[in-house]
Amino acid sequence: MPAGHVSRVRALYRRILLLHRALPPDLKTLGDLYVKDEFRRHKTVGSEEAQRFLREWEVYASVLWQQTNENRQNSTEKVCFGAALPEEKLNDFRDEQIGQLQELMQEATKPNRQFSITESRKPEF
Repeated sequence: MPAGHVSRVRALYRRILLLHRALPPDLKTLGDLYVKDEFRRHKTVGSEEAQRFLREWEVYASVLWQQTNENRQNSTEKVCFGAALPEEKLNDFRDEQIGQLQELMQEATKPNRQFSITESRKPEF
């Protein structure tokens, strides 16, 4: 792999993890795990798939950055992250990718989340 490609992948990976810091704790944890797994899975893919992979994650990072800024500006409204997935894009996915999306949706919408994250509270005197 060319050094420029590796550098681009690492920079994007770091950028996404930094952007995840703005997410609610449960989503941050889920997102970090998913990103780490996806980047690990795509280490050895061909050049064409690698370029597509990077383009899609760059779009994700851009949308997340935009939504983070909008949420900061509208701090009185409910925080909102995500976007609808157009049907034509969904039709391009392989069965494995559809399965991953299904698993991700189920994990993100579980009433009893796998992650037990508590907010720190100041001691009451």
